[in-house]
Amino acid sequence: MLEKSLRPTYDRLLITPLLPRLSRISPSWITLFATLTGLLIPFALYLHAPFSALFLLAATGFFDTLDGALARHRTLSSPKGAVLDIVSDRLVEWAILLGFYLYSPESRGLMSLFMLGSVFLCVTTFLVVGIFQDNQSSKSFHYSPGLIERAEAFIFFSFMILVPQLFTPLALLFGGLTLLTAYIRISQFIKS
Repeated sequence: MLEKSLRPTYDRLLITPLLPRLSRISPSWITLFATLTGLLIPFALYLHAPFSALFLLAATGFFDTLDGALARHRTLSSPKGAVLDIVSDRLVEWAILLGFYLYSPESRGLMSLFMLGSVFLCVTTFLVVGIFQDNQSSKSFHYSPGLIERAEAFIFFSFMILVPQLFTPLALLFGGLTLLTAYIRISQFIKS
């Protein structure tokens, strides 16, 4: 949802000005940097360092948007790059959910597992629909939008980090909306 409405402004202000300065850097290296940054989040959460976790979350999200924009800007988009990006995204999301679990395994275990399952199902519907729909975007394959996309997930994750006492209701809401996104995506695909 936010991807479509806010992304053009975000790109214009934060991403596009950087693209000419990154002519010597491979988009794949930025993807790997986004991955490594994201993989540090569980350590910050385990250590109960919310501002470090939030900084790392923002950094991994920023680098994730920068890699694709740079690839498109330099006409280096490729199936290999798209695969690397998708795998990176899922690895980072898994790391964040692991971090939520590690923050307090006794009280957050079930909700972390619920969120992991909802993300797993939603990503599956995203990829399967993407395979069978004709692509009409600048991305490497059909991008099927939903209620919960990466921007919305990162907003939820940010609130879960900053307000840990609201973790359970936020996790339930996030998981529920993510499952609803999967349902809507499959329903729309079946009707098309």
